[in-house]
Amino acid sequence: MFEFNPDGSIKVPEAVSKKNEDEARKMKYQRCIKIERDLVSTYSPKKCMLHITLSDAFNDNRFIENIYKQFLQRAEVPTKLIKINDKEFNIEVGTDFRRCSDCTSLRNEYREFLDGNFIDKKGSCTFAGRKANFEFEDYFD
Repeated sequence: MFEFNPDGSIKVPEAVSKKNEDEARKMKYQRCIKIERDLVSTYSPKKCMLHITLSDAFNDNRFIENIYKQFLQRAEVPTKLIKINDKEFNIEVGTDFRRCSDCTSLRNEYREFLDGNFIDKKGSCTFAGRKANFEFEDYFD
């Protein structure tokens, strides 16, 4: 059930507050990136945006562009990398049948490069992926 703070606001569950603290600690002390996925346009042509934020521990941001260039060679979806500042980037993902697949592939490349030290925020993205719908019993006896 819901718990309330003395001022009347809803109290954040302990698991959520612990997760937020862990993410804040990662972004401050560890080499980590945060990617927030947003659906910019739901009408044709559909467009998505990946907001990438580097943690304070990074001195060099070249890996963002290098991984993006490697991804661009294989991608079927039109994309554009926008550098906001040294710690923030946006990647615009255009319309195509494989938009969500290529977006997932790019995020996985960043996750692999950082050995899983990666924060993935869903934002307004509507893509659930296979992991969310996977049921062991549907495939194996």
